[in-house]
Amino acid sequence: MLRSYSELLTLPTFEERFEYLKLDGSVGLETFGFDRWINQQFYRSKEWKRVRDEVIIRDNGCDLGVEGYDIRSKILVHHMNPMQKTTLKNLNLKSNLFNDLLNPEYLICVSHRTHNAIHYGDESQIPKGPVERKPNDTCPWR
Repeated sequence: MLRSYSELLTLPTFEERFEYLKLDGSVGLETFGFDRWINQQFYRSKEWKRVRDEVIIRDNGCDLGVEGYDIRSKILVHHMNPMQKTTLKNLNLKSNLFNDLLNPEYLICVSHRTHNAIHYGDESQIPKGPVERKPNDTCPWR
């Protein structure tokens, strides 16, 4: 299933967006392992840095692009469709794949905790929404 920003925007709540992006991976499963240099080379490119800034501005620095879920620590830009080690090894700066990896349609702002929750399916990591307050709800004698 190819995930997209346009489709993500149709989901109004943080929880629905999380469910849409959740990967259900497991801690300890190899992603890049010793080949981490491959994706780090991509993340150091000027093209990635430009698109990353563009996505942060588009999402107003909000977790999963949901207003009210401001990220107050380092903002990560998450690929909605995970990158593969074999794909990155053969990456050419002029290829369509390179352009897909840089397409804001497949990127979203996340906090570190939300990023881990997406990859490992740990819903306890995701932020909880604000509590809806009502008149006198903190008054013990009413």
